[in-house]
Amino acid sequence: MLKTKLLNAGIFAIALALTNGCTPNEPPQTASPSPQPSATPTPIKTAKPISIASPTNPNPDANSLIQQYIKKLTNQGYLKEKQGIWVQSNNTLLANHQGTIPLPAASITKVATTLVTLQTFGPDHQFITLIGATGPLEKGVLKGDLVIQGGEDPLFVWEDAIALGNALNQKGIKRITGNLIIIGKFYMNFEFDPQISGTLLKEGLNSQKWSQEAETQYQTLPPNTPKPQIIIDGSVQVLSAIPANIQPLIRRTSLPLAELLKKMNQYSNNLMANMLGDSVGGAGVVAEKAAAAAGVPSAEIQLVNGSGLSEQNRISPRAACAMFLAIESYLKPYNMTIADVFTVIGKDPGILAERKNIPLLAVVKSGTLDNVSALGGALPTQKQGIVWFVIMNGGENVEEFRVQQEALLNTLVNEWGKVQESPPELTPNPSRKSKTSENDIATTKALER
Repeated sequence: MLKTKLLNAGIFAIALALTNGCTPNEPPQTASPSPQPSATPTPIKTAKPISIASPTNPNPDANSLIQQYIKKLTNQGYLKEKQGIWVQSNNTLLANHQGTIPLPAASITKVATTLVTLQTFGPDHQFITLIGATGPLEKGVLKGDLVIQGGEDPLFVWEDAIALGNALNQKGIKRITGNLIIIGKFYMNFEFDPQISGTLLKEGLNSQKWSQEAETQYQTLPPNTPKPQIIIDGSVQVLSAIPANIQPLIRRTSLPLAELLKKMNQYSNNLMANMLGDSVGGAGVVAEKAAAAAGVPSAEIQLVNGSGLSEQNRISPRAACAMFLAIESYLKPYNMTIADVFTVIGKDPGILAERKNIPLLAVVKSGTLDNVSALGGALPTQKQGIVWFVIMNGGENVEEFRVQQEALLNTLVNEWGKVQESPPELTPNPSRKSKTSENDIATTKALER
């Protein structure tokens, strides 16, 4: 619940930026490298090559339905050239309208970020935040600095700060005479600036200094969760090098990557997406590797960030569909499906819960900017099996586009038959529900006097 609220909060901030016709400031650059995980990364399994359909000779009946959809939009005054659709089942093309033309993709960009981060790290990769000290512990007082080595965890929030503070209290630490030192890429509450993140962490560690927001978030935790009390006498300082005399205290591991991606996509959190995009090398790397994995020309995926928060992010409907297929193929050896990283309509919470007319059990990702509405994913049907689709609309009335997208999908379901339960290919792995973030606590004997 807590992380859900913060994910929504991140979306609210982006919504304000869009309403004002602007984008967030570029995140500050840090000269210091992030610490590498001490554990061996999960081996990345090899998936079979995907099979994207040929863009020619679509199914006449299905393509006729798509052309009717496009004609209705043009009759309403929307430009035909700003609309794109790709629909396929297995490797058979069902419908195509400008399917190979890169169009503003909005948060369909997160499909590329999802694909490349999975291929880079593996679904079980965890980002690691290391906590250490530079002085001895005497009767509850740490006589030195508390050092945080950021590991690019994109979902370190109030909940994590509270858990970390309680872990430090369990180690007998109640006061720190030195400073709170931040090194590397440490994010808290989706803040890129390490100084701001450090200030938030300092607050989160000491319940006596909590803001109303922190107190409110605490109320969502299980009853009787302790309130941490870590007093830090010094200030928050951002350094570029790790102190030579640091001794380990706690190793904080994030949720596994697949669970992070699921939350990112459920709430379409732009800040998380940009953090994850940066973790694999930035937008250019994401675009290049996504095109290679999807088997489409690089010109069909053009990105300036990992989130989609710019109309300069352009993806063709075919490329977006191919990326969904590449994710499906990649996850299969792990006994996972795209439902492990995207929203299942009617089953998962998130921003799509308000769109009541998307067919139930579809697994989808949406995208919205001021003049862009996009929707893509997998539609289970009786006659065609899993239908992969991407719809990209450009124009001024985003709400109308959503209505027409949902009407089109329901027309396709009526044509090909509704299923009563999710097929195995669109069912999440139930064992993933038990995945959590954790604090591994080191011994304090070396610190104690």
